[in-house]
Amino acid sequence: MNHVGNCFCGAVEIEVSGAPEGMGYCHCRSCRSWSGGPVNAFSLWKPEAVRITAGEEYVATFTKTPLSKRKYCRKCGGHLMTSHPPISLIDVFAATIPTLAFAPAVHVNYAETVLPMRDGLPKLKDFPAELGGSGEMMSE
Repeated sequence: MNHVGNCFCGAVEIEVSGAPEGMGYCHCRSCRSWSGGPVNAFSLWKPEAVRITAGEEYVATFTKTPLSKRKYCRKCGGHLMTSHPPISLIDVFAATIPTLAFAPAVHVNYAETVLPMRDGLPKLKDFPAELGGSGEMMSE
């Protein structure tokens, strides 16, 4: 299954194919600051499942740390995705893909939350151990 999304002005179009590797919420300060919200809804994809299908000339990248390469539209500033080279996954913001049935399974970096969410999903202090985190769980 393919899903098509775009930036705020529509100049950049992206397509994701297949199913995401995971979906959830990130509560870290970096994601909150970048997204402009109290929490970031993510969908993680293998790099080969994500394509820019239009407007590639408008895509710019901001790299604060080697862990995340944040991509946005230079024309409107709309955020598109964040590449995470160390884990070989791309976070395409859930709001960027309107036809994706967002089904969050986990909260990451919950130790940094500013918006406690009591939804019954697992709450990880940082990241899963297999992705370099502690894997430590927190209570709601």
